[in-house]
Amino acid sequence: MDYVISILPQMWEGTLETIRLFAITIVLSIPLGVLLALGRVSGLKPLRDAIGVYVWLLRGTPLMLQLLFVYYGLPFIPGVGIRLDDFPAAILAFVLNYAAYFCEIFRAGIQAVPKGQYEAARTLGMNYVQTMRRIVLPQVFRIILPPVSNETITLVKDTSLIYVLAMNDLLRTTRNLVQRDFSITPFLVAGVFYLLMTLVLTYGFNRLERKYARYD
Repeated sequence: MDYVISILPQMWEGTLETIRLFAITIVLSIPLGVLLALGRVSGLKPLRDAIGVYVWLLRGTPLMLQLLFVYYGLPFIPGVGIRLDDFPAAILAFVLNYAAYFCEIFRAGIQAVPKGQYEAARTLGMNYVQTMRRIVLPQVFRIILPPVSNETITLVKDTSLIYVLAMNDLLRTTRNLVQRDFSITPFLVAGVFYLLMTLVLTYGFNRLERKYARYD
């Protein structure tokens, strides 16, 4: 127990890095996903096709490959030549990747709303933006809660991929402690940290689902 207590400060610092990446990714990727979903269901075919290719590309390749491409590949692209530091590179890769997944979740939610809702909105004189904001998106929010919950919990675990960029997140801190002290205890402690983070998220989403279920 004394050993566990002694490594907690270092592991907490790694956890804070993990939480920071998670929070920024959620704050940026969900709004971007909503905008992409609106484009996917719009009447503009070129826009739909372009977003479709983006979603296919980001969902069809591993997130680790995307991380490595953003960090190591961008500087070699003609006309780009941007070299990002490790944390901004991780944020960019994670946001682009998760926005693609959230896009498909929101698109499915929007298309699940009965067409009669759209027709009723047009009858009331609402335009496309008003229909989405006042009628469709509030219903979509309730529909997409379960898949968004799953993706959010997956994101907590995917943050461990920044290990490849040598960032001192929870996983890398854990590995350093294991190599330094020749003990597997840090792995067990890291597992507890990840479980606690997913427990908090699961509890929060369950509360939201029960709340909105009352309006069925």
